Amino acid sequence: MALTQQFAGVAPEHRERLRTGAEEWDPGAENLRVYDGFTDPPRLLRPTAVADIARALDALDPGALLAELPDSPDEASAVCGLGPLSDGDVRGHLVEHLTAMREFYGEAAIHGQCVVTWID
Repeated sequence: MALTQQFAGVAPEHRERLRTGAEEWDPGAENLRVYDGFTDPPRLLRPTAVADIARALDALDPGALLAELPDSPDEASAVCGLGPLSDGDVRGHLVEHLTAMREFYGEAAIHGQCVVTWID
């Protein structure tokens, strides 16, 4: 998290207090060097929103979602907006990323953490 805070422009004097939970941080787009102004600004998801997202991700049925994809790897990739994948395993790619998202939001929810989202 400290590395993310460093890249996001959190001043060094605040990093340790943030890491230990002694300080809260509402980044606001004006405080982040990563915001380019071309997409939506970074957004802070409070712990309740993080927990809601974790529950929604856990409720997803990957098998049912993947069953809706075309059989052709190229067509499935296009439907997902991924472009061509080098190994052609669209389903594996999606399951890997869904698993990572579930773990990330699940752990953040367990620890009552906020999440900052942005598109780079």
